[in-house]
Amino acid sequence: MNPPLDTGVEDIVEVLRQCLSEGLSIDIESIGTFRTDEKGQIRFRAAGGKRVFLAYAIEDVELAEELFDALEEAGFHPWMDRRKLLPGQNWPKAIDRAISMADFFIPCFSNHALGRPSRFHAELRYALERATEWPLDYPFVIPVRLEDCRLPRQITAQLQYIDLFPEPSVGLERLITALSATSPSAS
Repeated sequence: MNPPLDTGVEDIVEVLRQCLSEGLSIDIESIGTFRTDEKGQIRFRAAGGKRVFLAYAIEDVELAEELFDALEEAGFHPWMDRRKLLPGQNWPKAIDRAISMADFFIPCFSNHALGRPSRFHAELRYALERATEWPLDYPFVIPVRLEDCRLPRQITAQLQYIDLFPEPSVGLERLITALSATSPSAS
């Protein structure tokens, strides 16, 4: 017989069960992700791939989630708020922590993302600041365009971007190649 859990742990376990029953995934940073599969079984996928932070405008959440799924399927460890934050979690701190732990930062540019002040811009500024900690030839920030939009001069002056339109599979292949070709520890 297992000893009873203390009240705090029981509460955490209940929140985790509730999240999984609602179809959400639970990520334990740098350890892995719990997710309920199509048969209702709880599965665990150990972390191990390169950590990729996805920044996007809320209006582009569906495209960002498709990108998240494709990167996860390719063996990367993507992070986006809608998939990784837990109820009650301090989201600004969690986002800053996820960016600081990421091996890559992928800003998903669109007319929505560029059109107004938002958290997207704050995340991008923080990532550009963090990029100064990496060797000069390490591509920490890899911009992608979700649609035809004009990127900020600060981005185009220094960074090559990838288009995920009009043929998303071609752009995704280029992104996966870029992420795979670079090793955070080798630079």
